[in-house]
Amino acid sequence: MLLLAAAFVVGFVLLLYMVSPLISPKPLKLPGAHVVVTGGSSGIGKCIAIECYKQGAFITLIARDENKLLQTKKEIEKYSVNDKQVVLCISVDVSKDYEQVENVLKQAQEKLGPVDLLVNCAGTSVTGKFEAIEVNSFERLMAVNYLGSVYPSRAVISTMKERRMGRIVFVSSQAGQLGLFGYTAYSPTKFALRGLAEALQMETLVLLLFLPCSGQCSWMPCSGQECGVKLNLTTSGLQNDVTAGLFFKLVADIFVRTGFLKPKNRVLWTCDMVFQSNPIIST
Repeated sequence: MLLLAAAFVVGFVLLLYMVSPLISPKPLKLPGAHVVVTGGSSGIGKCIAIECYKQGAFITLIARDENKLLQTKKEIEKYSVNDKQVVLCISVDVSKDYEQVENVLKQAQEKLGPVDLLVNCAGTSVTGKFEAIEVNSFERLMAVNYLGSVYPSRAVISTMKERRMGRIVFVSSQAGQLGLFGYTAYSPTKFALRGLAEALQMETLVLLLFLPCSGQCSWMPCSGQECGVKLNLTTSGLQNDVTAGLFFKLVADIFVRTGFLKPKNRVLWTCDMVFQSNPIIST
């Protein structure tokens, strides 16, 4: 009986291996699409918004800092490809109140149409030895990095399913694949995103779990005193604009399903991008 079950599993995996190039999702067409980017006022989120805008997308930027949002809006608008394109700015904390997030996304869809691509890029981090990091930092990171992706996704997923159209991207991290010294507050939040993406994928939505190496994000102090941990960033990290460009290639060209056999190299894995190495932390 066990032998029969094992043979069935092996046969199913081989079948999936063979047919995956034929059933992979179609590329997302960005001209005229409504793209929502959380954490879009800086870092990788900002660069992703620029790349999408260059291809004719309508952009909704969501972040907390209204001044930075307006500055980013002006910068993005320089890359306009037609006079119909719009950059909408919404100042809101995507991790605090689900109803508020749902309402602002409804307003965005009333102005720019249904969301075609949601990029969950809002995030923050803190480094330090486990006992040196204050408890409220663990709570805050889980709220921003995890719930800050859950709330926007939850707000748009019903419409996407009704339309049978749409993509959701979770920007995780290599620290969401491997626990690292000094990242006890940050790494678990990115592992949580990976679990969310894999579980949600089973509900037939096309997702992308994006795993950049190092990039600029909002950093929280570990405490009021020295935590004894210093971040030494190596030269292996990619600049935000390069990272965003590679991300855009995935969106425009292959857009692989999370946890699915990849059409190009047929590797059964849950991530679609692994760059070079993580930042090095030393004490």
